[in-house]
Amino acid sequence: MADGIRLEPGEVSVITIDRPAASNSLNRASLDALAAAIMTVREGSARAVVLTGAGEKAFCAGADLKERAGMSDDEVRDFIRTIRDTATAIANLPQPVIAAINGVAFGGGCELALACDIRVMADTATIGLTETGLGIIPGGGGTQRLPRLVGRGRALEMILTALQIGLVEEIAGSGETLKRADEIAQRIAANAPIAVKAAKEAVRRGLEMPLDNGLKLETELYERTLGTKDRRERLAAFREKCRPMYRGE
Repeated sequence: MADGIRLEPGEVSVITIDRPAASNSLNRASLDALAAAIMTVREGSARAVVLTGAGEKAFCAGADLKERAGMSDDEVRDFIRTIRDTATAIANLPQPVIAAINGVAFGGGCELALACDIRVMADTATIGLTETGLGIIPGGGGTQRLPRLVGRGRALEMILTALQIGLVEEIAGSGETLKRADEIAQRIAANAPIAVKAAKEAVRRGLEMPLDNGLKLETELYERTLGTKDRRERLAAFREKCRPMYRGE
């Protein structure tokens, strides 16, 4: 299958995100192709599905930021809605879906993995919801699926700090708890303030409602971040290869 997605049919169908030169990030063409591959699997005779990325460095690095930088706000809304719908289509497949996380799985890539039934991760791989570092919040279901999988505390740590963790507990050494708490606080403070607050609200309120309602809430809160100066600052910093200066605007 073209546009950066390969589908190998069989009793175990394998869907591969095949854009290794771009860390298997998703542009509009590859996201549409992924949605089509999922529909093909749904209508086929596969007994199980494996979702993975090409190469050894990346499962999926999320949205293609080079393409994202040229999108209008409406185009971003449509793209995020497509990621969310695609993740939901994965979760709703009748066949069990295993994510083979062979490398980095950030942002939308992490959200695709969260939508799978089973996740197998290489010991060299890293995973995280890094959106608050981009001035936004996870918009593909991450604020809703992650806390349902690992609990509120671990989910907030990953979302608010963009922490690259393997969904394991962390233990601080004796006398190190305050230092570690400060480190986490500093990582949170380095991200876009509006996005951080919106992400916490999405997790806190979303856990109190059914998933469908939580996904609607996530969309509303994503909208709050979309028009911020901080989001545009992050895109400009990405183009200029410098650190963004977030002002909470």
